[in-house]
Amino acid sequence: MIDHLGISVSDFEKSKAFYDKAMAPLGASLLYMVPKEYTGGAKVGGYGRDRPVFWVSAGREKPKDHQHVAFTARSRAEVDAFHAAALAAGGKDNGGPGLRPHYHPNYYGAFVFDPDGNNVEAVCHDPE
Repeated sequence: MIDHLGISVSDFEKSKAFYDKAMAPLGASLLYMVPKEYTGGAKVGGYGRDRPVFWVSAGREKPKDHQHVAFTARSRAEVDAFHAAALAAGGKDNGGPGLRPHYHPNYYGAFVFDPDGNNVEAVCHDPE
């Protein structure tokens, strides 16, 4: 249902370094940088596996609202690797890898705050 989404970040290079590392275990990477002549000079990059679906944009000021975004992991091992990579990249733990049966019996997720405090999650819905 969602084709793509984006968030504003206060420090594009810091966030890029974070997402470059955090997305790698999910098989995603920075796929496209929008030419600055189309962005008013702001840095805007899109991450994905096959096409950009998660966009990070340099904001003029620190974002006032924190967002939540959950990325699909293809296995529980990818969730674990995402969490470890995101922490190693400077993220702050917001819930380690594990089952969240209050959502449904096979909901396996991990949560990390990115450099701007956005709640970033990787989740696998498949049984072990």
